[in-house]
Amino acid sequence: MSGITPRFWATPLRFTRWAARERPGYFWSVVIGAAGPLIVAVVPPVRKRLGDEDAAPVPMSYPIPPGPRKTLTGYGDETE
Repeated sequence: MSGITPRFWATPLRFTRWAARERPGYFWSVVIGAAGPLIVAVVPPVRKRLGDEDAAPVPMSYPIPPGPRKTLTGYGDETE
């Protein structure tokens, strides 16, 4: 090319090729950024269709057993 950057709206394919070659950091940043919303929309249905299920949530507390608590003895717990 003769040093003149192509205009995006006039020739989008030519501009895309120029940007990938001359400005790869900007080009791939835009490509990855544009893929984000697409991935959010596509991945969950594909996972579900393939049989992948979400993991069970991690318990946030320990379950308290029913009934009265046992009185501990030994290791210095007994009172004299």
